[in-house]
Amino acid sequence: MIRLFKHYVPHAVLLLGLIDVALLLAVGDFAWRLRSSQIGIDPGLITDRAWQLVGFAGVVLTAMIAVGVYGADALRSMRYATARILVAISLGIIGLAFLDFVTGGGNFWRSILAYAMLGAVLALVINRLVVGGILGAAAFRRRVLVLGAGLRADRLRKLSERPESGFVIVGYVAMTESQPVVEEAIGRAAIHNLTRYVENLGVSEVVLALEERRNSLPLPDLLRIKTTGVHVNDFSSFIERETGRVDLDSVNPSWLIFSDGFSSGRAISSVAKRLFDIAASSLLLALSAPFIVLFALLVKLDSRGSAFFRQTRVGLYGQVFDVIKLRSMRTDAEVNGAQFAQKDDPRVTRLGRFIRKTRIDELPQTWSVLKGEMSFVGPRPERPEFVAELEKQLPFYAERHMVKPGITGWAQINYPYGASLEDSRHKLEYDLYYAKNYTPFLDLLILLQTLRVVLWHEGAR
Repeated sequence: MIRLFKHYVPHAVLLLGLIDVALLLAVGDFAWRLRSSQIGIDPGLITDRAWQLVGFAGVVLTAMIAVGVYGADALRSMRYATARILVAISLGIIGLAFLDFVTGGGNFWRSILAYAMLGAVLALVINRLVVGGILGAAAFRRRVLVLGAGLRADRLRKLSERPESGFVIVGYVAMTESQPVVEEAIGRAAIHNLTRYVENLGVSEVVLALEERRNSLPLPDLLRIKTTGVHVNDFSSFIERETGRVDLDSVNPSWLIFSDGFSSGRAISSVAKRLFDIAASSLLLALSAPFIVLFALLVKLDSRGSAFFRQTRVGLYGQVFDVIKLRSMRTDAEVNGAQFAQKDDPRVTRLGRFIRKTRIDELPQTWSVLKGEMSFVGPRPERPEFVAELEKQLPFYAERHMVKPGITGWAQINYPYGASLEDSRHKLEYDLYYAKNYTPFLDLLILLQTLRVVLWHEGAR
């Protein structure tokens, strides 16, 4: 994987994206030349229309990222990828047409956009048929040697067997005499020179997956392997990189302290984040005010009670604040105490199901963003009753409150809505990854991919 602004991007995704950009630029130029020949004008130099081509490629690429064209599902399913490409290009063309209208017209001709749309669909689908198939081959995956043969090694094996995996395990080395979980593991005693063994296998990375490091950490071997240019990684860091979450089953306080992350350099990023929140929330409140009023009236007509719902949540540094949402449940929803929302929750009203799936009920929270109690991106704020219990049962749960809560977040776009302790544990792993690796780039990625969650109702209840 390649690390961009502290966030890991698989080589396959980056290469596929670069090829997509080149194809979009070529398709845009072809559409221009085709239309020029039809109406009998000189197409001119490509530099004369450079910003239009870059604008076309940039808007369509942004839409592709937003709807999940580069997600794991799209990488392993051609039908899934084609459907997302069609949606992305349609949204991109609509966006360009709107941009052309706002800028006075004449920059993105409708006829050229129509040709470019058809060409882009064809080119990007062919790209996935040809290049996508090659990227799925083991030759494009990193070759990993696992030192260990226990449960952690077995977890890595299962992770490598996923279709979207960016690595292939070329061998396991049992570092102790205990019974191995991975039966094909080779005993360390059977390997005369581990460094040469790594070289002969063409290994690009060695992962330390020992169950117990005491008296079994092969420091001389690891030092020699490292000095030959082969990357050496520990289990927790490897899992973080490959899955985009902090693995609670293997991390400890020392790992969180000494691993990369929680940088003091993000103070500048925090200022930029706050300025963005103020500008975006002000604009969104102005644009959404009519919709909020309309749906507030519909909520009143649909069921008895107030149109808005106020609830106490836990925010930055554990401070409590009141969040405001459009009411989507009956007024007696919590007469028996606080409860997690369930699938097909009977407490949800008829209109409530719609506004929850479309996230319209979240719009009033923009006021909390403007006041500074929330951000657009961050861990979802939980209720004090749940926080008190979860802090007792989940390690490092309090650390998620070291960043400001958000309307959307890394956990929301990566994990479906959950209402159990195990679901809270998984979401915490994503929240810790966000708190540890926060950058404006990651915020932008989350904001874009929130569109995918809204369009396909992923995680909504």
